[in-house]
Amino acid sequence: MTQTSSTAAPMLTPRFCFDERLFRDFLRLSRSTIDDSITQNLNALMTPAREGFDPSSTAVRQTESGSRKTINPAACQSFKDNVLFPSWQTRSDVLTYCAGVATSPDPEDPDLILRQTESARDREREVNERLDPYSARFFPREARTESLANLIRNERTIEEIIRARTWGMVSEKCTGSSTWEEALNDWRQSHQK
Repeated sequence: MTQTSSTAAPMLTPRFCFDERLFRDFLRLSRSTIDDSITQNLNALMTPAREGFDPSSTAVRQTESGSRKTINPAACQSFKDNVLFPSWQTRSDVLTYCAGVATSPDPEDPDLILRQTESARDREREVNERLDPYSARFFPREARTESLANLIRNERTIEEIIRARTWGMVSEKCTGSSTWEEALNDWRQSHQK
């Protein structure tokens, strides 16, 4: 049986975090490999031939019976331990690392001098809204760390939704009643180095 492998962890550097396209591509690829195709991944764990083929099963359309079958608990546990949780952990590690980058000073910010210049000009600006109602509409440039922090917040929210959806499907096909957070924390504790 071939199992889908989780996406390899990228080399974590501030440059990786600030490259929004690369950062999002990693998350998208990791999610599509495991979470977006969770039904196919779980169905691949089932071995219907073990029960034998019943030719009469093709005479009537099977609507619910096939989707309610549970998977061998050992195969389920192996999938969760070797594919699902490592993938989630890799994404958690990337999000945590990049959140740290977003809260650290950024001496290499290419727009730092431009923002400082704009800020100095804005302090000297006189705003008379009676003469120009739009004069107060200055929008300062956002530091790339602020932009990264917003991106991380959004991606963490997306991650929560995706994990809840994936875990719902895993719980339906595999035995177990814990939440995804509890299951992931249990896996982390059992796999600590």
